[in-house]
Amino acid sequence: MTLFQSIIMGLVQGLGEFLPISSSAHLVLVPWLFSWHDPGLTFDVALHLGTLFAVIIYFWKDWLNLITAGLTKVKSSDGRLFWYLVAACIPGGIIGFLLESYAETVFRTPLLIALMLIVMGVILYWADQKSRKTTDIEDISFSTAMWIGVSQALAIIPGVSRSGITITVGMLAGLTRESAARFSFLLSTPIIFGAALVKMPDVMANPAMIDLNFVVGMVVSAIVGLASIYVLLKYVQTKSYLPFAWYRFALGAIVIAVVFMR
Repeated sequence: MTLFQSIIMGLVQGLGEFLPISSSAHLVLVPWLFSWHDPGLTFDVALHLGTLFAVIIYFWKDWLNLITAGLTKVKSSDGRLFWYLVAACIPGGIIGFLLESYAETVFRTPLLIALMLIVMGVILYWADQKSRKTTDIEDISFSTAMWIGVSQALAIIPGVSRSGITITVGMLAGLTRESAARFSFLLSTPIIFGAALVKMPDVMANPAMIDLNFVVGMVVSAIVGLASIYVLLKYVQTKSYLPFAWYRFALGAIVIAVVFMR
């Protein structure tokens, strides 16, 4: 990869990990559309580390409060939320482990990704328009947290979007736009950490693969990811997810057109 490609891929990961547009879809589609060389496992780890740093930096106070309350004040709202987040991680982790081989092969076909972009765009828009959106994150129930955790497993298919599906299910369960997004971002912390941790031994086995592109991709994804979290949480306080649905429709249509033209 060139330095320019590293910057673009870092930008794509930083935006796609937290906006409901699917980072995994974009990491497959961008090299495919522009006929770039596959960056490989090492670079994938770099991008995930970048977004991991972003979510930790943004929510470090929240996590400090949640962990403290989870260990000392279990029945408080923060204490309950901590253990709900822990429980909600389990379904996605198990299904992700079981379907890992499919995620790296069958699920990465451009046509399937395009269809998932469009289908989830429709569902995101419908949920945003029809759900009641009255519950704050402090009042989230265990069943809602678990439904969001189970839905997260669908994000193993590129195009679904981890943030997209969890925000959608959160709104359908009655969470406000901001609360659904905040719960989704908090839930992403252990998931992104786990994804990077699983792949890290392969990188450590060949440290020579860690080069300038690795560092640049990681830094760009961290900075852009941090900005994405801030912007989305501010944006959804007053506006809908409709622009993201339209973006998904447009990208899906472009990919389908390119598939048939090629």
